[in-house]
Amino acid sequence: MLLKKTLLIAALLSPSLFVSAHEYTAGGLHIEHPWSREMPPVAPTAAAYFVVHNKGAEADRLLSVSTPHAGKAEMHEHMHADGLMKMQQVQEVVVPAGGEVKFEPMGYHVMLFNLQQQAKDGEHFPLTLTFEKAGSVEVKVAVHTDAPASAAPKAEVHAH
Repeated sequence: MLLKKTLLIAALLSPSLFVSAHEYTAGGLHIEHPWSREMPPVAPTAAAYFVVHNKGAEADRLLSVSTPHAGKAEMHEHMHADGLMKMQQVQEVVVPAGGEVKFEPMGYHVMLFNLQQQAKDGEHFPLTLTFEKAGSVEVKVAVHTDAPASAAPKAEVHAH
């Protein structure tokens, strides 16, 4: 009996449990570690990030994002144009077959507007990703004071 309890405790404390708790699957898509940076309480916006891996044989498209945490959620991308860094909304993001798309600082990201309140470090909020083929999947976005070690770069500025 003691051995069973010890094994149960070891399984519950296993790092792999924490990793899998922050990974999601929709069809052939695997969504890895959705996160957002804690912002000052007066900040009007926030951003969410994650990685989508497509293990399928066909491309899929992320068509929309939504959350009850914000009045509006949009997919955006940073681009270099005429020597300047610009940010623009995108209507869809293609996830190639056998490939991945990173939503990260200075790349694709989800902008959250009209926030009821800024989330704090350690909190989570739901984000629904709707794909053309894989359908909708709700993920929990973890809020951190800094970017997780797996995310780079650490510097980020949003001037919306």
